[in-house]
Amino acid sequence: MEQAAEKAIITVVGKDTIGIIAKVSAYLSENHVNILDISQTIVSGFFNMMMIVDVRVMEKSFTDCQKDLDEIGAQLGVSIKCQREEIFEKMHRI
Repeated sequence: MEQAAEKAIITVVGKDTIGIIAKVSAYLSENHVNILDISQTIVSGFFNMMMIVDVRVMEKSFTDCQKDLDEIGAQLGVSIKCQREEIFEKMHRI
Protein backbone atom coordinates (compact mmCIF):
# COMPACT_ATOMS: atom_id res chain seq x y z
CA MET A 1 0.00 0.00 0.00
CA GLU A 2 1.32 3.45 -0.93
CA GLN A 3 2.16 5.84 1.91
CA ALA A 4 0.48 9.23 2.23
CA ALA A 5 2.47 12.20 1.01
CA GLU A 6 4.67 14.05 3.49
CA LYS A 7 4.13 17.61 2.32
CA ALA A 8 6.23 20.74 2.45
CA ILE A 9 5.60 24.26 1.17
CA ILE A 10 8.25 26.05 -0.89
CA THR A 11 7.90 29.77 -1.53
CA VAL A 12 10.03 31.83 -3.89
CA VAL A 13 9.84 35.63 -3.91
CA GLY A 14 11.99 38.24 -5.61
CA LYS A 15 12.83 40.11 -8.76
CA ASP A 16 12.06 38.03 -11.83
CA THR A 17 15.03 36.48 -13.59
CA ILE A 18 15.60 33.71 -16.10
CA GLY A 19 15.79 30.17 -14.75
CA ILE A 20 14.08 30.40 -11.36
CA ILE A 21 11.55 27.64 -12.00
CA ALA A 22 14.11 25.54 -13.88
CA LYS A 23 16.73 25.63 -11.10
CA VAL A 24 14.28 24.95 -8.28
CA SER A 25 12.53 22.15 -10.20
CA ALA A 26 15.83 20.56 -11.25
CA TYR A 27 17.06 20.53 -7.64
CA LEU A 28 13.82 18.96 -6.44
CA SER A 29 13.91 16.32 -9.17
CA GLU A 30 17.54 15.42 -8.43
CA ASN A 31 16.59 14.84 -4.79
CA HIS A 32 13.42 12.82 -5.46
CA VAL A 33 11.02 15.54 -4.32
CA ASN A 34 7.73 15.39 -6.20
CA ILE A 35 5.92 18.64 -7.06
CA LEU A 36 2.24 18.13 -6.21
CA ASP A 37 0.99 21.65 -6.99
CA ILE A 38 2.54 24.87 -8.21
CA SER A 39 1.38 28.44 -8.64
CA GLN A 40 3.46 31.32 -9.91
CA THR A 41 2.86 34.92 -10.87
CA ILE A 42 4.91 37.85 -12.04
CA VAL A 43 3.66 41.31 -11.10
CA SER A 44 5.55 44.44 -12.17
CA GLY A 45 8.75 42.42 -12.56
CA PHE A 46 8.48 40.63 -9.22
CA PHE A 47 8.27 36.84 -9.17
CA ASN A 48 6.18 34.89 -6.66
CA MET A 49 5.89 31.10 -6.63
CA MET A 50 4.39 28.63 -4.20
CA MET A 51 4.90 24.89 -4.49
CA ILE A 52 3.41 22.05 -2.52
CA VAL A 53 5.82 19.14 -2.64
CA ASP A 54 6.05 15.57 -1.37
CA VAL A 55 9.31 15.04 0.56
CA ARG A 56 8.51 11.48 1.68
CA VAL A 57 11.32 9.88 -0.38
CA MET A 58 13.71 12.83 -0.44
CA GLU A 59 17.32 11.65 -0.28
CA LYS A 60 18.67 14.54 1.82
CA SER A 61 17.65 15.64 5.28
CA PHE A 62 14.96 18.33 5.42
CA THR A 63 17.47 20.75 6.97
CA ASP A 64 19.98 20.15 4.16
CA CYS A 65 17.23 20.74 1.61
CA GLN A 66 16.37 24.07 3.27
CA LYS A 67 20.04 25.12 3.21
CA ASP A 68 20.46 24.10 -0.43
CA LEU A 69 17.34 26.04 -1.47
CA ASP A 70 18.61 29.08 0.46
CA GLU A 71 21.86 28.88 -1.54
CA ILE A 72 20.01 28.52 -4.85
CA GLY A 73 17.92 31.56 -3.89
CA ALA A 74 21.06 33.58 -3.11
CA GLN A 75 22.54 32.65 -6.51
CA LEU A 76 19.33 33.77 -8.26
CA GLY A 77 18.77 36.86 -6.11
CA VAL A 78 15.46 35.62 -4.69
CA SER A 79 14.26 34.35 -1.32
CA ILE A 80 13.43 30.63 -1.19
CA LYS A 81 11.83 29.20 1.94
CA CYS A 82 10.89 25.59 2.59
CA GLN A 83 8.66 24.61 5.51
CA ARG A 84 6.89 21.45 6.51
CA GLU A 85 3.18 21.74 5.76
CA GLU A 86 2.07 21.54 9.39
CA ILE A 87 4.42 24.40 10.40
CA PHE A 88 3.29 26.52 7.46
CA GLU A 89 -0.38 26.01 8.36
CA LYS A 90 0.18 26.92 12.02
CA MET A 91 2.08 30.08 11.07
CA HIS A 92 -0.62 31.23 8.64
CA ARG A 93 -3.79 30.68 10.67
CA ILE A 94 -6.10 33.65 10.86
